[in-house]
Amino acid sequence: MYTALVVILVLVSVGLVGLILLQHGKGADAGAAFGSGASGTVFGSRGSANFLSRSTAVLATLFFIVSLSLAYIVHGQKQASSVVDRVGEPAAAEQPGEAPAVAPDGEAPKDDVPKVPE
Repeated sequence: MYTALVVILVLVSVGLVGLILLQHGKGADAGAAFGSGASGTVFGSRGSANFLSRSTAVLATLFFIVSLSLAYIVHGQKQASSVVDRVGEPAAAEQPGEAPAVAPDGEAPKDDVPKVPE
């Protein structure tokens, strides 16, 4: 389900970017009003603006719905902990409650850090 929603999100976002790039800016409307040849197009002089803006609104709505669905799905899953989150935790060998390692001669290991005379 997660993978299918990610694929749908990518396709919707690529389509949304394409539709936005196809649209004319506000300054292009003045040229169409004076008969710049836009009236001979497939959608007519105003039809393409309505079609593209409605298609953009539909894709934007789908984008938000799929994004919120993905956020809801991911929120319920247990996230893997990051290395940064585990910086303050003791290492596995230093877990509290474990017995210290014993040297082969039966004595407890000594600190490797030499003590500085006072």
